[in-house]
Amino acid sequence: MPSPMPSPLSASRRSLLHAALLVAACCALAFPGLSQAQAWPAKPIKLVVPFPPGGGTDVAARIIGERLSARLGQPVIIDNKPGASTAIGVVMVSAAEPDGYTLLFSGSSSYTVNPAVRSKLGYDPFKQLSPIAMVTRAPLVLVTSATGPYKTLKDALAKAKASPGTVTYATFGTGSAPHLAGELLADAAGVKFSAVPYKGSAEADIGVARGDIALGIDTMAAVNPLVQSGKLRVLAVISEKRSALMPTVPSYGELQLTPALLDAWYAVAAPAGVSPAVRSQVLQALTAVIAEPEVRKKLQQQSMEPALLGPQALRDVMDSEITRYRALVARANIRID
Repeated sequence: MPSPMPSPLSASRRSLLHAALLVAACCALAFPGLSQAQAWPAKPIKLVVPFPPGGGTDVAARIIGERLSARLGQPVIIDNKPGASTAIGVVMVSAAEPDGYTLLFSGSSSYTVNPAVRSKLGYDPFKQLSPIAMVTRAPLVLVTSATGPYKTLKDALAKAKASPGTVTYATFGTGSAPHLAGELLADAAGVKFSAVPYKGSAEADIGVARGDIALGIDTMAAVNPLVQSGKLRVLAVISEKRSALMPTVPSYGELQLTPALLDAWYAVAAPAGVSPAVRSQVLQALTAVIAEPEVRKKLQQQSMEPALLGPQALRDVMDSEITRYRALVARANIRID
């Protein structure tokens, strides 16, 4: 029996379908990244943390990454790649395919401090990364031994002015954030300190608590256990205004030391060349995550202040900081090759 002739209606539908497929094919040829951007994310996302597990950066990444996964509907995998002052992890991200499946979660040291002090860094955050958002701040504090002679920052500065070079402070090595912070304070106050390098945060903070070193500069999260146990005294918060996390401690701003500010923050970035559509989706998800009360509570429990700045505002911060830090490096003759 011969097949029935197609009805005019079914033929019309087939024509419309053929036309739609033709248009879709043309769009795919003309805009090869369009379908990829619309489908993103279609697989797990790698969030590279250039620090070992357990530190402040790693903790913040895991708090935010967990909720980011829920928002995006794909696993967000924390990939710790420590070493070379964060360069190993940052280089890995900067060399990755700019498809939104490899992102960087790191602190200001990766974005502005290291580029200011290292001439052979292996990456350029201004050319090889696409900033997406600052997500939280980790306020730095200036501490001294609870049993030491300095009750206020004014006391320490008076001693440094009267006896240049006799007041010591702990760093995590030449060119580290505490090193820059100490030089910025000395520059702003018109005094001279002596920097003493330690292998890391824990060792430096213990040295200050014992009185081996006069001053220390670290995050609130790092010093809190020693502050709570009565072994460290906080002399100042390195911020323009007092922190809600330590409301009784004076800020650099109120102590007329604004030029000495060094902001510690965490941000998310993608490899340069990531599509605006994907970057927008990541930003939208991060914005929603940082607004979640439970996320904000968890960050504050880690002595971090939730903060959200978009791509342009983050880039403006990077531009401003790199200019300040490079000027300081030149004045203090700090350089690591």
